[in-house]
Amino acid sequence: MTSHKPTITSASHREWLLGQADQLLTFARDCIVEGRGAGWLDNTGTVDLTQPVHTWITCRMAHSFSIGSMLGHEGAREVAQAAIAALRGPLHDDMNGGWYASIPATPDLDEDGNEQRDAQGHPGGADTTKAAYAHAFVVLAGTSGVRAGIAGAQELLDEALRTLDERFFDPQHSLHVDEWNADFTELSTYRGVNANMHSVEALLAAGDVTGNAKWHDRALEIARIVALEWSAPRDYRIPEHFDEEWQPLLELNADRPDDQFKPYGATVGHGIEWARLMLHLNATYGHGTHPWLEETARALYARAIADGWRVSTEGAQGLVYTTDWSGEPVVSTRMHWVPAEALGASAALFHATGENTYAEDYDQWLEHISTYFLDTTLGSWHHELDLRNHPDDKVWPGKPDIYHAYQAMLIPLCPLSPSLASSVAAGALR
Repeated sequence: MTSHKPTITSASHREWLLGQADQLLTFARDCIVEGRGAGWLDNTGTVDLTQPVHTWITCRMAHSFSIGSMLGHEGAREVAQAAIAALRGPLHDDMNGGWYASIPATPDLDEDGNEQRDAQGHPGGADTTKAAYAHAFVVLAGTSGVRAGIAGAQELLDEALRTLDERFFDPQHSLHVDEWNADFTELSTYRGVNANMHSVEALLAAGDVTGNAKWHDRALEIARIVALEWSAPRDYRIPEHFDEEWQPLLELNADRPDDQFKPYGATVGHGIEWARLMLHLNATYGHGTHPWLEETARALYARAIADGWRVSTEGAQGLVYTTDWSGEPVVSTRMHWVPAEALGASAALFHATGENTYAEDYDQWLEHISTYFLDTTLGSWHHELDLRNHPDDKVWPGKPDIYHAYQAMLIPLCPLSPSLASSVAAGALR
Protein backbone atom coordinates (compact mmCIF):
# COMPACT_ATOMS: atom_id res chain seq x y z
CA MET A 1 0.00 0.00 0.00
CA THR A 2 2.98 2.31 0.58
CA SER A 3 5.11 1.21 -2.39
CA HIS A 4 4.27 4.47 -4.13
CA LYS A 5 2.65 7.32 -2.21
CA PRO A 6 1.52 6.53 1.34
CA THR A 7 -2.15 7.07 2.06
CA ILE A 8 -1.30 9.58 4.77
CA THR A 9 0.37 11.95 2.26
CA SER A 10 -2.27 11.80 -0.48
CA ALA A 11 -4.51 14.76 -1.33
CA SER A 12 -7.60 12.58 -1.48
CA HIS A 13 -6.96 11.28 2.03
CA ARG A 14 -6.53 14.83 3.28
CA GLU A 15 -9.98 15.67 1.99
CA TRP A 16 -11.40 12.50 3.54
CA LEU A 17 -9.97 13.41 6.95
CA LEU A 18 -11.35 16.94 6.78
CA GLY A 19 -14.73 15.57 5.70
CA GLN A 20 -14.81 13.13 8.59
CA ALA A 21 -13.88 15.89 11.04
CA ASP A 22 -16.70 18.00 9.65
CA GLN A 23 -19.18 15.14 10.04
CA LEU A 24 -18.20 14.68 13.67
CA LEU A 25 -19.02 18.31 14.38
CA THR A 26 -22.35 17.90 12.61
CA PHE A 27 -23.15 14.85 14.74
CA ALA A 28 -22.41 16.76 17.97
CA ARG A 29 -23.88 20.15 17.02
CA ASP A 30 -26.79 19.81 19.49
CA CYS A 31 -24.56 18.94 22.45
CA ILE A 32 -25.29 22.09 24.46
CA VAL A 33 -27.79 21.90 27.30
CA GLU A 34 -28.94 25.50 27.45
CA GLY A 35 -27.41 27.34 30.37
CA ARG A 36 -25.56 24.22 31.63
CA GLY A 37 -22.76 23.07 29.30
CA ALA A 38 -22.20 20.21 26.87
CA GLY A 39 -24.23 17.11 27.63
CA TRP A 40 -23.48 13.41 27.27
CA LEU A 41 -24.55 12.30 23.77
CA ASP A 42 -26.40 9.10 23.03
CA ASN A 43 -25.95 6.97 19.91
CA THR A 44 -27.91 9.43 17.78
CA GLY A 45 -26.16 12.62 18.91
CA THR A 46 -29.00 13.61 21.26
CA VAL A 47 -28.15 14.71 24.79
CA ASP A 48 -28.87 12.02 27.36
CA LEU A 49 -30.49 14.05 30.13
CA THR A 50 -30.12 11.18 32.61
CA GLN A 51 -26.38 11.84 32.57
CA PRO A 52 -24.89 14.88 34.30
CA VAL A 53 -23.20 17.71 32.44
CA HIS A 54 -19.49 17.02 32.94
CA THR A 55 -16.81 19.69 32.94
CA TRP A 56 -14.46 17.43 30.99
CA ILE A 57 -17.01 16.84 28.22
CA THR A 58 -17.87 20.55 28.05
CA CYS A 59 -14.16 21.33 27.73
CA ARG A 60 -13.63 18.74 25.01
CA MET A 61 -16.54 20.14 23.03
CA ALA A 62 -15.26 23.70 23.52
CA HIS A 63 -11.88 22.55 22.20
CA SER A 64 -13.29 20.65 19.21
CA PHE A 65 -15.79 23.30 18.17
CA SER A 66 -13.25 26.12 18.61
CA ILE A 67 -11.02 24.33 16.12
CA GLY A 68 -14.04 23.64 13.92
CA SER A 69 -14.88 27.34 13.88
CA MET A 70 -11.41 28.11 12.56
CA LEU A 71 -11.92 25.49 9.85
CA GLY A 72 -15.16 27.17 8.79
CA HIS A 73 -17.72 24.70 10.10
CA GLU A 74 -21.10 26.42 10.13
CA GLY A 75 -22.43 26.89 13.66
CA ALA A 76 -19.23 25.74 15.37
CA ARG A 77 -18.46 29.14 16.87
CA GLU A 78 -21.84 29.26 18.58
CA VAL A 79 -21.32 25.85 20.19
CA ALA A 80 -17.81 26.80 21.32
CA GLN A 81 -19.11 30.06 22.73
CA ALA A 82 -21.87 28.32 24.69
CA ALA A 83 -19.38 25.79 26.10
CA ILE A 84 -16.92 28.51 27.16
CA ALA A 85 -19.79 30.46 28.75
CA ALA A 86 -20.82 27.38 30.75
CA LEU A 87 -17.25 26.95 31.99
CA ARG A 88 -17.30 30.54 33.20
CA GLY A 89 -20.83 30.09 34.55
CA PRO A 90 -22.63 27.11 36.12
CA LEU A 91 -19.70 24.68 36.01
CA HIS A 92 -17.45 27.13 37.84
CA ASP A 93 -17.38 27.26 41.65
CA ASP A 94 -17.67 30.97 42.33
CA MET A 95 -17.20 30.51 46.09
CA ASN A 96 -14.04 28.44 46.17
CA GLY A 97 -12.62 28.72 42.69
CA GLY A 98 -12.02 25.88 40.28
CA TRP A 99 -14.58 23.77 38.47
CA TYR A 100 -17.11 21.21 39.60
CA ALA A 101 -16.70 17.73 38.18
CA SER A 102 -20.32 17.85 37.01
CA ILE A 103 -23.76 19.37 37.56
CA PRO A 104 -27.17 17.84 36.78
CA ALA A 105 -28.34 18.30 33.21
CA THR A 106 -31.75 19.30 34.55
CA PRO A 107 -31.50 21.52 37.66
CA ASP A 108 -33.85 21.25 40.63
CA LEU A 109 -35.69 24.57 40.89
CA ASP A 110 -37.31 26.15 43.93
CA GLU A 111 -40.75 27.74 43.88
CA ASP A 112 -39.26 30.98 42.57
CA GLY A 113 -37.59 29.19 39.64
CA ASN A 114 -34.08 29.42 41.07
CA GLU A 115 -31.73 26.44 41.14
CA GLN A 116 -31.73 24.61 44.46
CA ARG A 117 -28.50 24.85 46.44
CA ASP A 118 -27.06 22.65 49.17
CA ALA A 119 -26.04 23.89 52.61
CA GLN A 120 -22.65 24.96 51.26
CA GLY A 121 -24.21 26.87 48.39
CA HIS A 122 -23.33 24.42 45.63
CA PRO A 123 -25.87 23.45 42.94
CA GLY A 124 -28.08 20.61 44.10
CA GLY A 125 -26.82 17.28 42.80
CA ALA A 126 -23.43 18.67 41.74
CA ASP A 127 -20.31 16.54 41.99
CA THR A 128 -18.18 19.11 43.78
CA THR A 129 -14.93 17.15 43.42
CA LYS A 130 -12.11 19.29 42.05
CA ALA A 131 -10.20 16.96 39.74
CA ALA A 132 -6.90 17.68 37.99
CA TYR A 133 -8.16 15.70 34.97
CA ALA A 134 -11.05 18.12 34.44
CA HIS A 135 -8.94 21.18 35.19
CA ALA A 136 -6.37 20.16 32.58
CA PHE A 137 -9.19 20.10 30.05
CA VAL A 138 -10.32 23.57 31.16
CA VAL A 139 -6.83 24.80 30.25
CA LEU A 140 -7.06 23.05 26.88
CA ALA A 141 -10.49 24.52 26.20
CA GLY A 142 -9.17 27.98 27.08
CA THR A 143 -6.20 27.71 24.72
CA SER A 144 -8.34 26.61 21.79
CA GLY A 145 -10.94 29.25 22.55
CA VAL A 146 -8.26 31.95 22.61
CA ARG A 147 -6.90 30.83 19.26
CA ALA A 148 -10.43 30.87 17.80
CA GLY A 149 -11.21 34.29 19.29
CA ILE A 150 -14.08 33.03 21.46
CA ALA A 151 -15.35 35.64 23.93
CA GLY A 152 -14.28 34.91 27.50
CA ALA A 153 -11.68 32.33 26.52
CA GLN A 154 -8.70 34.44 27.61
CA GLU A 155 -10.19 35.01 31.05
CA LEU A 156 -10.98 31.29 31.28
CA LEU A 157 -7.43 30.33 30.33
CA ASP A 158 -5.87 32.76 32.80
CA GLU A 159 -7.88 31.39 35.71
CA ALA A 160 -7.50 27.77 34.65
CA LEU A 161 -3.71 28.03 34.44
CA ARG A 162 -3.58 29.78 37.79
CA THR A 163 -5.77 27.10 39.40
CA LEU A 164 -3.85 24.19 37.88
CA ASP A 165 -0.60 25.80 39.02
CA GLU A 166 -1.62 26.83 42.54
CA ARG A 167 -3.97 24.01 43.51
CA PHE A 168 -2.75 20.93 41.66
CA PHE A 169 0.94 21.24 40.84
CA ASP A 170 3.22 19.66 43.45
CA PRO A 171 6.65 21.27 42.98
CA GLN A 172 8.30 18.72 45.28
CA HIS A 173 7.53 15.94 42.80
CA SER A 174 7.04 18.06 39.63
CA LEU A 175 3.68 16.37 39.09
CA HIS A 176 0.00 17.16 39.56
CA VAL A 177 -2.01 15.81 42.48
CA ASP A 178 -5.37 14.33 41.58
CA GLU A 179 -8.47 15.31 43.55
CA TRP A 180 -9.51 17.94 46.10
CA ASN A 181 -12.83 18.46 47.82
CA ALA A 182 -14.97 21.49 46.98
CA ASP A 183 -13.12 24.09 49.04
CA PHE A 184 -9.61 22.70 48.50
CA THR A 185 -9.19 21.67 52.15
CA GLU A 186 -9.01 17.88 51.72
CA LEU A 187 -6.67 16.26 49.22
CA SER A 188 -7.11 12.66 48.15
CA THR A 189 -4.14 10.38 48.78
CA TYR A 190 -4.54 8.95 45.27
CA ARG A 191 -2.16 10.15 42.58
CA GLY A 192 -2.66 9.32 38.92
CA VAL A 193 -0.88 9.43 35.58
CA ASN A 194 -4.01 10.10 33.51
CA ALA A 195 -4.45 13.62 34.88
CA ASN A 196 -0.75 14.30 34.31
CA MET A 197 -0.95 13.02 30.74
CA HIS A 198 -3.75 15.45 29.90
CA SER A 199 -1.89 18.16 31.80
CA VAL A 200 1.04 17.65 29.42
CA GLU A 201 -1.33 18.05 26.47
CA ALA A 202 -2.82 21.20 28.00
CA LEU A 203 0.52 22.71 29.03
CA LEU A 204 1.96 22.21 25.54
CA ALA A 205 -1.01 24.17 24.17
CA ALA A 206 -0.70 26.78 26.93
CA GLY A 207 2.96 27.36 26.22
CA ASP A 208 2.16 27.85 22.54
CA VAL A 209 -0.71 30.28 23.19
CA THR A 210 0.84 32.32 26.02
CA GLY A 211 4.42 32.28 24.79
CA ASN A 212 5.50 31.37 28.33
CA ALA A 213 8.12 28.60 28.20
CA LYS A 214 7.34 27.73 31.84
CA TRP A 215 4.42 25.61 30.70
CA HIS A 216 6.47 23.74 28.10
CA ASP A 217 9.20 23.09 30.65
CA ARG A 218 6.69 21.73 33.14
CA ALA A 219 5.25 19.39 30.51
CA LEU A 220 8.75 18.21 29.63
CA GLU A 221 9.61 17.33 33.23
CA ILE A 222 6.37 15.37 33.69
CA ALA A 223 7.15 13.47 30.50
CA ARG A 224 10.72 12.79 31.67
CA ILE A 225 9.47 11.21 34.90
CA VAL A 226 6.93 9.06 33.07
CA ALA A 227 9.40 8.03 30.39
CA LEU A 228 12.62 7.43 32.26
CA GLU A 229 11.60 6.75 35.86
CA TRP A 230 8.37 4.81 35.43
CA SER A 231 7.99 3.28 31.99
CA ALA A 232 11.53 2.37 30.90
CA PRO A 233 12.22 0.19 33.99
CA ARG A 234 8.94 -1.69 33.34
CA ASP A 235 9.55 -2.51 29.69
CA TYR A 236 7.54 0.59 28.70
CA ARG A 237 4.34 -0.40 30.47
CA ILE A 238 3.30 2.71 32.39
CA PRO A 239 2.01 2.45 35.97
CA GLU A 240 -1.24 4.41 36.17
CA HIS A 241 -1.94 4.63 39.90
CA PHE A 242 0.15 5.86 42.84
CA ASP A 243 -0.07 6.69 46.52
CA GLU A 244 0.59 10.15 47.94
CA GLU A 245 4.35 9.56 47.88
CA TRP A 246 4.16 8.54 44.22
CA GLN A 247 4.80 4.88 44.91
CA PRO A 248 3.07 2.70 42.27
CA LEU A 249 -0.15 0.92 43.24
CA LEU A 250 0.16 -1.84 40.66
CA GLU A 251 -2.81 -3.86 41.93
CA LEU A 252 -5.29 -0.99 42.30
CA ASN A 253 -8.77 -1.91 41.01
CA ALA A 254 -7.85 -5.52 40.31
CA ASP A 255 -11.41 -6.24 41.45
CA ARG A 256 -12.97 -3.83 38.90
CA PRO A 257 -10.47 -3.79 36.06
CA ASP A 258 -12.67 -1.99 33.50
CA ASP A 259 -13.09 1.21 35.53
CA GLN A 260 -13.70 4.18 33.19
CA PHE A 261 -10.92 6.33 34.61
CA LYS A 262 -8.84 4.11 36.91
CA PRO A 263 -8.59 0.69 35.24
CA TYR A 264 -6.34 -2.02 36.62
CA GLY A 265 -2.97 -2.72 35.01
CA ALA A 266 -1.33 -1.06 32.02
CA THR A 267 -3.64 0.93 29.75
CA VAL A 268 -2.71 0.25 26.12
CA GLY A 269 -4.20 3.47 24.80
CA HIS A 270 -2.28 5.58 27.26
CA GLY A 271 1.02 4.06 26.17
CA ILE A 272 0.11 5.06 22.61
CA GLU A 273 -1.06 8.53 23.65
CA TRP A 274 2.10 9.20 25.65
CA ALA A 275 4.15 8.18 22.59
CA ARG A 276 2.50 10.94 20.58
CA LEU A 277 2.94 13.52 23.35
CA MET A 278 6.66 12.71 23.49
CA LEU A 279 6.90 13.56 19.79
CA HIS A 280 5.06 16.87 20.26
CA LEU A 281 7.54 17.75 22.98
CA ASN A 282 10.44 16.68 20.77
CA ALA A 283 9.24 19.01 18.03
CA THR A 284 8.64 21.83 20.51
CA TYR A 285 12.20 21.72 21.81
CA GLY A 286 13.84 20.81 18.51
CA HIS A 287 14.69 17.38 17.20
CA GLY A 288 17.71 15.95 19.00
CA THR A 289 17.64 18.40 21.92
CA HIS A 290 16.31 15.63 24.18
CA PRO A 291 17.05 12.34 22.37
CA TRP A 292 15.12 10.31 24.94
CA LEU A 293 11.83 11.80 23.70
CA GLU A 294 11.86 10.10 20.30
CA GLU A 295 13.45 6.96 21.72
CA THR A 296 10.68 6.72 24.31
CA ALA A 297 7.98 7.45 21.75
CA ARG A 298 9.16 4.56 19.59
CA ALA A 299 9.41 2.21 22.57
CA LEU A 300 6.05 3.11 24.11
CA TYR A 301 4.26 2.73 20.80
CA ALA A 302 5.97 -0.59 20.02
CA ARG A 303 5.20 -2.01 23.47
CA ALA A 304 1.56 -0.91 23.45
CA ILE A 305 0.91 -2.34 19.98
CA ALA A 306 2.69 -5.61 20.73
CA ASP A 307 0.68 -6.05 23.92
CA GLY A 308 -2.60 -4.66 22.70
CA TRP A 309 -3.24 -5.83 19.12
CA ARG A 310 -4.88 -9.18 19.72
CA VAL A 311 -7.28 -11.69 18.22
CA SER A 312 -10.05 -12.40 20.71
CA THR A 313 -11.31 -15.87 21.57
CA GLU A 314 -14.21 -14.99 19.28
CA GLY A 315 -11.78 -14.54 16.39
CA ALA A 316 -11.98 -10.74 15.98
CA GLN A 317 -8.87 -8.58 15.96
CA GLY A 318 -8.64 -5.34 17.91
CA LEU A 319 -6.74 -3.26 20.45
CA VAL A 320 -7.51 -4.32 24.00
CA TYR A 321 -8.22 -1.88 26.84
CA THR A 322 -5.75 -3.08 29.48
CA THR A 323 -3.08 -5.70 30.15
CA ASP A 324 -1.37 -7.07 33.22
CA TRP A 325 2.29 -6.31 33.94
CA SER A 326 3.48 -9.15 31.70
CA GLY A 327 1.50 -7.80 28.75
CA GLU A 328 -1.39 -10.29 28.83
CA PRO A 329 -4.83 -8.79 28.21
CA VAL A 330 -7.04 -8.15 31.24
CA VAL A 331 -9.93 -6.21 29.70
CA SER A 332 -10.17 -7.05 26.00
CA THR A 333 -13.11 -4.74 25.27
CA ARG A 334 -12.28 -2.38 22.40
CA MET A 335 -12.63 1.33 23.23
CA HIS A 336 -12.84 3.77 20.32
CA TRP A 337 -10.26 6.14 21.75
CA VAL A 338 -7.50 3.53 21.57
CA PRO A 339 -7.40 3.13 17.75
CA ALA A 340 -8.03 6.87 17.51
CA GLU A 341 -4.81 7.42 19.43
CA ALA A 342 -3.05 4.72 17.39
CA LEU A 343 -3.96 6.58 14.21
CA GLY A 344 -2.59 9.84 15.62
CA ALA A 345 0.56 8.27 17.04
CA SER A 346 1.44 6.37 13.86
CA ALA A 347 0.92 9.59 11.89
CA ALA A 348 3.16 11.48 14.32
CA LEU A 349 5.85 8.79 14.15
CA PHE A 350 5.75 8.83 10.35
CA HIS A 351 6.04 12.61 10.22
CA ALA A 352 8.84 12.58 12.82
CA THR A 353 10.91 9.78 11.28
CA GLY A 354 9.82 9.43 7.65
CA GLU A 355 9.81 5.66 8.13
CA ASN A 356 7.27 3.84 5.98
CA THR A 357 6.59 1.21 8.62
CA TYR A 358 4.60 3.84 10.49
CA ALA A 359 2.70 4.78 7.34
CA GLU A 360 1.82 1.09 6.97
CA ASP A 361 0.65 1.01 10.57
CA TYR A 362 -1.45 4.09 9.86
CA ASP A 363 -3.18 2.26 7.02
CA GLN A 364 -3.88 -0.68 9.32
CA TRP A 365 -5.51 1.52 11.99
CA LEU A 366 -7.41 3.43 9.32
CA GLU A 367 -8.87 0.23 7.89
CA HIS A 368 -9.74 -1.07 11.35
CA ILE A 369 -11.50 2.18 12.30
CA SER A 370 -13.33 2.43 8.99
CA THR A 371 -14.51 -1.18 9.16
CA TYR A 372 -15.63 -1.38 12.78
CA PHE A 373 -15.79 1.98 14.56
CA LEU A 374 -17.26 4.43 12.06
CA ASP A 375 -21.04 4.49 12.45
CA THR A 376 -22.09 5.27 8.90
CA THR A 377 -25.78 5.04 9.83
CA LEU A 378 -26.14 7.26 12.90
CA GLY A 379 -22.86 9.17 12.76
CA SER A 380 -19.71 9.55 14.89
CA TRP A 381 -17.85 6.44 16.10
CA HIS A 382 -19.06 3.53 18.17
CA HIS A 383 -17.38 4.20 21.50
CA GLU A 384 -17.07 0.56 22.52
CA LEU A 385 -17.00 -2.81 20.76
CA ASP A 386 -17.30 -6.30 22.19
CA LEU A 387 -14.94 -9.18 21.44
CA ARG A 388 -16.69 -9.80 18.11
CA ASN A 389 -16.21 -6.13 17.17
CA HIS A 390 -19.93 -5.48 17.57
CA PRO A 391 -21.13 -2.23 19.23
CA ASP A 392 -21.42 -2.51 23.00
CA ASP A 393 -21.98 -0.19 25.97
CA LYS A 394 -20.77 -1.93 29.12
CA VAL A 395 -18.24 0.79 29.94
CA TRP A 396 -19.24 3.71 27.71
CA PRO A 397 -22.98 4.02 26.98
CA GLY A 398 -23.76 6.16 23.95
CA LYS A 399 -21.23 8.40 22.21
CA PRO A 400 -20.46 10.94 24.94
CA ASP A 401 -18.21 13.32 23.00
CA ILE A 402 -16.13 13.62 19.82
CA TYR A 403 -12.73 14.69 21.19
CA HIS A 404 -10.59 11.61 20.46
CA ALA A 405 -12.14 10.93 17.05
CA TYR A 406 -12.00 14.59 16.04
CA GLN A 407 -8.33 14.94 16.95
CA ALA A 408 -7.53 11.68 15.15
CA MET A 409 -8.84 13.23 11.93
CA LEU A 410 -6.71 16.38 12.28
CA ILE A 411 -3.43 15.23 13.86
CA PRO A 412 -2.26 13.57 10.60
CA LEU A 413 -2.69 16.95 8.88
CA CYS A 414 -0.87 19.10 11.43
CA PRO A 415 2.80 19.64 12.24
CA LEU A 416 3.99 18.18 15.53
CA SER A 417 4.49 21.69 16.88
CA PRO A 418 2.74 23.98 17.65
CA SER A 419 -0.24 22.23 19.20
CA LEU A 420 -3.45 21.46 17.31
CA ALA A 421 -5.45 24.68 17.71
CA SER A 422 -2.36 26.84 17.19
CA SER A 423 -1.49 24.94 14.00
CA VAL A 424 -4.99 25.36 12.65
CA ALA A 425 -5.01 29.06 13.56
CA ALA A 426 -1.71 29.51 11.72
CA GLY A 427 -3.06 27.79 8.61
CA ALA A 428 -0.38 25.12 8.98
CA LEU A 429 -2.41 22.05 7.95
CA ARG A 430 -0.50 19.83 5.54
